[in-house]
Amino acid sequence: MTKRVLVCGVSGQDGAYFAQLLLGNGYEVYGISRDAQMPSFHNL
Repeated sequence: MTKRVLVCGVSGQDGAYFAQLLLGNGYEVYGISRDAQMPSFHNL
């Protein structure tokens, strides 16, 4: 059975490291990240 993981913020430093770690351990990794064009606090 394949292990699947969703990593939020995969384009960031920690998310990218975590995704690589999971891939190296045989996980199937999916990632999401925010739109880089959107200001960080625009929708708060």
